[in-house]
Amino acid sequence: MAYLNIDAQAQNTYDAIVIGSGISGGWAAKELTGKGLRTLVLERGRDVRHVTDYPTTMMQPWEFEHRGQLNREVREQNPIISKCYAFYEGTEQFFVKDAEHPYVQEKPFDWIRGYQVGGKSLLWARQTQRWSDFDFTGPARDGFAVDWPIRYADLAPWYSYVERFAGITGNKDGLDTLPDGEFLPPHEWNCVESHFQKQVAARYKDRHVIMGRAAHITQPQPIHLQQGRAQCQHRTICERGCPFGGYFSSNSSTLPWAAKTGKMTLRPHSVVHSIIYDEKLGRATGVRVIDAQTKQMQEFYARIIFLNAAALNSNLVLLNSTSTRFPNGLGNDSGVLGKYVAFHNYRAGVSAQYDGNLDTTTEGRRPNSPYIPRFRNVYKQETDFLRGYAAGFSAGRISRSNQDGLGADLKESLLNPTLGGWYVGSHMMGETIPKESNFVALDSSQKDPFGIPQLKISIAYDDNDEKMVKDYQEQMTEMFTAAGFTNIRVRDDKRNPGLDIHEMGGARMGKDPKTSVLNKWNQLHAVKNVFVTDGASMTSTSTQNPSLTYMAMTARAADYAVKGLKKGLV
Repeated sequence: MAYLNIDAQAQNTYDAIVIGSGISGGWAAKELTGKGLRTLVLERGRDVRHVTDYPTTMMQPWEFEHRGQLNREVREQNPIISKCYAFYEGTEQFFVKDAEHPYVQEKPFDWIRGYQVGGKSLLWARQTQRWSDFDFTGPARDGFAVDWPIRYADLAPWYSYVERFAGITGNKDGLDTLPDGEFLPPHEWNCVESHFQKQVAARYKDRHVIMGRAAHITQPQPIHLQQGRAQCQHRTICERGCPFGGYFSSNSSTLPWAAKTGKMTLRPHSVVHSIIYDEKLGRATGVRVIDAQTKQMQEFYARIIFLNAAALNSNLVLLNSTSTRFPNGLGNDSGVLGKYVAFHNYRAGVSAQYDGNLDTTTEGRRPNSPYIPRFRNVYKQETDFLRGYAAGFSAGRISRSNQDGLGADLKESLLNPTLGGWYVGSHMMGETIPKESNFVALDSSQKDPFGIPQLKISIAYDDNDEKMVKDYQEQMTEMFTAAGFTNIRVRDDKRNPGLDIHEMGGARMGKDPKTSVLNKWNQLHAVKNVFVTDGASMTSTSTQNPSLTYMAMTARAADYAVKGLKKGLV
């Protein structure tokens, strides 16, 4: 029997294990296999293969039973996930339903998840801005959270590395607040967006309206063709899965690339229970997995482990990985594991109308829009709140159809709508401050369907967020007025934290093991062969979309991990 156990363990032993197959997990798989490591990729959800498993991607509106809308039963059964803008009849298959993975809301929190191979990389909004040193030095300057152990210079070459592979569209804008990257040709402006850009530039030296930077292939390069990806078709139904590979996802890019090495083993339906820690060796030796279909526990072993389950689930795995050495969670000597969680504040928006340019309109679709980088509290503290916000912006022509009448007259009216004036709109993306009071923990009594403790979430807005919302509305109203926009209206939808889908922190990076969980290489201070490179690792949130930074940090950490194995540092 002993020999059989040894044989079984050998069969389940790899050089590396990656937990999660989303944006950061896909990059970990690509980098580790590319460096020659036999890598097991664990995904708790089902398999989703590029092209063949996008069932609605070619469907026309009339082919959906409810014309794309959710029926009442689905909405009533899923009050949380139904709030997400991307959840509709064409995307239901890519979202975790409310009952499938319950959690405890100590404070209201809308947790949006995608459990399948590729994770939320199938669903993301694809906005990809680099961070600047203003973002990495933010905590050190204002004293909230801990100082980042890295700066922009540490990530700059890795940003370039992942941008070239993923395919990022954008302009070279020359802004110190938003470093330029390796860009494909940018998307086009419409005339009202250009008008707004010029008006802002004429009145504000420190405010800029730029074309958004997004993970869309506008001009395929050889590296994209080698991946089997083609130019973005501007269909704007990206969240159904793109059969052209026009936008970046794990499914179309990093996972197939890793598979081509012959070094990757992908195991879906694998719910990670915990990471195994060996007290004698002082290192992690593997992962406990519950088979989602049989509910049986199984163990897999490896020399290094990359935890990329998405921010809150990565916290859950670490918290549930207890031992005599780590009774409060793996690597949790500091006691801050699960704490200092932050997110992005998307609550506010401003809309208006514009009466000019009535001789022009737009044609076709565009999967991207202009972007206004942060301009508050950048060079000095100038407001009564900390940090700042970025903003989206877009404009379009109002189209109206007369739906009176019958038969040929009605058909003619619907086919030939009349054009009204232009509408314009903006939304904020505010940086929230990591606080000890914003935390996740394991519930002491309630379990999920796999017997794992449910995650208890206690995250809320604070006074800083309220002041930021007010300032955004005031400043955007001022800018809209200066541009000649009319009928300006502000909104605050009071959405719960979580609906931004940008939760970060809990296993933050830092210089001091007494106040952080990870070091500058995304490596557990106390367990050198475990790396966390998804949103859980973030020390603060900045105002930029975070996914590009996850990719860069993952590639950088994987490079260090493989070199460290050879040098005995991991």
